Amino acid sequence: MRVAQLQEGIRVNAEVSGAVEAGAGASGAAAPARRKVLVIDDSSTIRRTAEIFLSQAGCQVLLAEDGFEALAKVGDMHPDLIFCDILMPRLDGYQTCALIKKSPRFHAIPVIMLSSRDGVFDRSRGRLVGAQDHLAKPFTRESLLQAVDACVPRAAAVASPLPA
Repeated sequence: MRVAQLQEGIRVNAEVSGAVEAGAGASGAAAPARRKVLVIDDSSTIRRTAEIFLSQAGCQVLLAEDGFEALAKVGDMHPDLIFCDILMPRLDGYQTCALIKKSPRFHAIPVIMLSSRDGVFDRSRGRLVGAQDHLAKPFTRESLLQAVDACVPRAAAVASPLPA
């Protein structure tokens, strides 16, 4: 039941987000495009570290403490890339990733799993739910930025049209 409610929430947020974006485009004001990166982690230290590294690299950083908060932000903000912790309360990273990947509107957003667990099982399970990659914690500034560059080249963030 909860999964169905979450999927419905993603759909509704996507529709509202699309309507808002369509209205914003009519004004003709073009804001400079920056790569939008959503970091989902229940650790404030990890969120803050990622925010500092990504902001310094010129990314627009969105933060979420758990999967439920993240799903709302995906619908509202349509990030270019998502970093998702695996072990979180309420809705874990695998469930969060699977819900994003099941959404027709958001399935193309790359998801990179974050975890201190870096075994073959964890990497394989992430791939099964649609994750593009796996980044071990603690991560370095370089590894985080390399992952961003590999998934969302700068030109792609500038020219990424939203699907209708």
